[in-house]
This record gives sequence, structure tokens and C-alpha cells, in this order.
Amino acid sequence: MKDYYSDKLSAERLKHVYEIAPQRVKQYFEAEVNHVLQKIHTQDLVLELGCGYGRILPSLAKKAKSVFGIDTSLSSLLLGKEMLGKISNCFFAQMNAVQLSFPNNIFDVVVCIQNGISAFHVNQKKLILESLRVIKPNGIVLFSSYSEKFWNDRLEWFQLQSDAGLLGEIDFEKTRDGILECKDGFTATTVGIDQFRVLTSNIDNVIVNIEEVDESSLFCEIIHHYKKL
Repeated sequence: MKDYYSDKLSAERLKHVYEIAPQRVKQYFEAEVNHVLQKIHTQDLVLELGCGYGRILPSLAKKAKSVFGIDTSLSSLLLGKEMLGKISNCFFAQMNAVQLSFPNNIFDVVVCIQNGISAFHVNQKKLILESLRVIKPNGIVLFSSYSEKFWNDRLEWFQLQSDAGLLGEIDFEKTRDGILECKDGFTATTVGIDQFRVLTSNIDNVIVNIEEVDESSLFCEIIHHYKKL
């Protein structure tokens, strides 16, 4: 399961996942990006974790000074470079989100949307701490998961993916309460408000805001709070 997106759901197959999405799901995509864009300024250096083939990078690049997208899937990154190669302030790198090769305090905004915090299948607390490591003082980290209100729309989208052969057959006996399982081993979970609060507790020098967007996303905004003495 850990390598599902690299082995089975990368590049053109991943692109097709978004192409077949129902209209309500496409609204969710747009709402997430618009929420992120509100947090970005023109001189910001922005990092997206789990960028895939760079689906949202052009939108971010229009507003930020530079945008870096990292992913573990080389085939997705190569497709992204092919598609977005003419965007001069957009860069790709193969990297693990919990072992970033960037120095400390380099980015203004780190973005991990569309439930990446669950989809990566890594230690979620470590993912948050590593994101904070590369953020400048007073920088922002944005994680999103799915809203409970979006379950039916999410399930419809995953069924379309399964029907198209992009995912395995959905195991409806195990699929419930925000957890989706397929018979080929694919699992998609969510992070709720309480879990976000637990994950961000006991982290020094941060301000945490959690809000629902579009009745589809749950955003956890973590500000690396810094005050000069």
C-alpha cells in the first residue's frame, strides 16, 4: 500500500483520476486551491508535498515567487515536467515528505492538500514536524483532509475510479465512517478535527486553526509563530 501511488496510480493514470471526477468533486478541487491561494503572497516560496504530476502548481505559480513540488513517483514528476516545463518559476523534485532534502526555514508556505496527510501512509506527526522544519518564522503549513459532509461525493468518485480500473474493487463491507478500502489493498482514510488537534498538540511555537471549506475539506493551518525578543 505504501507504494500504491508510485506503482499503480501515477502519471497518466493519476491524471485520469481527476479527469473523470464528478462536478461536485471538481468544485472541491477548486475550493481547496482557492483556499490555499488566499494564504500566498507574491514573494513567497511555496512547497507542495505530494504534487503528483503538478495538478495545482500552475495556479500556485501565478501568485507565488517560486513553487516547488515534491513526490515519490518519478513517472508522475516526469509527466509534470513535460506538461509544465514552460513555467519558469515551477520546479519538481523526487523526495519523501518526511525526509525533505531542503534546509531549515526556507519556505513561506508548505501545502499538503487533498488528504495527503493520510494518503502518504507515513507517520503523520513526523510529517507535520518535517513541514515545520522547512518553514520560515511566521510561515504557514496547510494540511487538508475530507469533511464528513463530503463522504457520499467522495465515495461516488472512488467508485468511478474503480469502474475505470484505476483502483481495485471497493470492499463495501469495510468501507464506512470515512475509511475506504479496496480489495487490492488500497486504503483511504481521513483526519478529523480531534485527530488534527492531537497531532498538533505539544508542538512548541505554533498557532493552529482548523476550519471546514466548501463542506468538502477540513483544513488544518499551522503557523510557525515567532516573536522577536
